[in-house]
Amino acid sequence: MTQKIAIAGATGRMGQMLIEATLAASDLTLAAALDVAASPGLGRDAGTMLGRNTGVAITSDLTALRGCDVLIDFSRPAGTLTHLRACVEHGVKLVIGTTGFDDHGKQEIRAAAAQTAIVFAPNMSVGVNATFKLLEVAATILNSGYDIEIIEAHHRHKVDAPSGTALKMGEVIAGALGRPLDELAVYAREGHTGERKAGTIGFATVRGGDIVGDHTVLFAGTGERIEITHKSSSRMTYALGSLRAARYLAARATGLFDMNDVLGFTAGPA
Repeated sequence: MTQKIAIAGATGRMGQMLIEATLAASDLTLAAALDVAASPGLGRDAGTMLGRNTGVAITSDLTALRGCDVLIDFSRPAGTLTHLRACVEHGVKLVIGTTGFDDHGKQEIRAAAAQTAIVFAPNMSVGVNATFKLLEVAATILNSGYDIEIIEAHHRHKVDAPSGTALKMGEVIAGALGRPLDELAVYAREGHTGERKAGTIGFATVRGGDIVGDHTVLFAGTGERIEITHKSSSRMTYALGSLRAARYLAARATGLFDMNDVLGFTAGPA
């Protein structure tokens, strides 16, 4: 059965990539395209920037979600939470790729999952999620005598740091070490910091240009270092992973899931 897909942030870089991927999928139909009320794209066809006529006009009216099966949202936390409430109201499932939520926002997502099905993940790329599994194995093996640093780079427009993907990498590593990330993370170094404290996980952030997303985890030991790197050259990898997540939700009425569930790494809700 064809799923009816709604896209949030329809005029943005990621929104346009999601629209392009949805239009190319034979089992999906673009049913709604949302953007903020101040967007100059309101009223235009969602495919205008792609040279396509979709018959779907970009709107800020959330009643456009009625009749949709799944909303895919890569916007900002406040906007995503507004969309979340509308999805619960209209019985729409949700794929959330937005990052930067505080604890209250994450709790609201968890609560909404009792009423609709949600895939919530800091990175929808299949390759990135495979990298998470590699990091789990590496951290389990290199659990002593290795200093761990996470270096991430993104385009100049990204507003949160470290990236949600970098934080998830830290959580995976900390979990493999049997500790919460909050006890191990070091997010900033400046001035006379003293020697590196053993067992910590350092984060470094780069922002510039049009970098789609690069992440490297460095395990530095005595006489050797191991680096596990993922580099994104196109946002299409996130779009295709998001569509895979939308398909996963077709058979689920409620529950909170992540990409481990979508890719079959786990068997149940997150």
